[in-house]
Amino acid sequence: MCGLSRYKAALVAGFLALPGVSLAERVAGAAIPDDARLVEPNRYKLEKSYDDALKYYKAIYPPAKYPRRPIANQPGLKAVHIENPEARPGGWEGLNVYDIRGETRVFVLVMPGKKDPPRGR
Repeated sequence: MCGLSRYKAALVAGFLALPGVSLAERVAGAAIPDDARLVEPNRYKLEKSYDDALKYYKAIYPPAKYPRRPIANQPGLKAVHIENPEARPGGWEGLNVYDIRGETRVFVLVMPGKKDPPRGR
């Protein structure tokens, strides 16, 4: 009986260790943080800072497998594109994570094909 309670405790600890990863919403297969709010189709506003959003995506989509490239870096605007090398029709082919005047947003680029309707909060 004691072994079972230790197993349950370890299981609970495992789920608590990765709350953002395990509870993430998906849009066309791409993970969207829980604090995201739909503002337009496939475009989400995050409560996280730009740097926190990049850390979140680095944990979920490792740079070695999902290449990144800067797409903007000027006063009031920072943006990074995360490429999905395994994109399929109807799935996400990339993510644009950007900060514009202090607001962090994510845009999901969906490969043409089967439509996956955006889910709002």
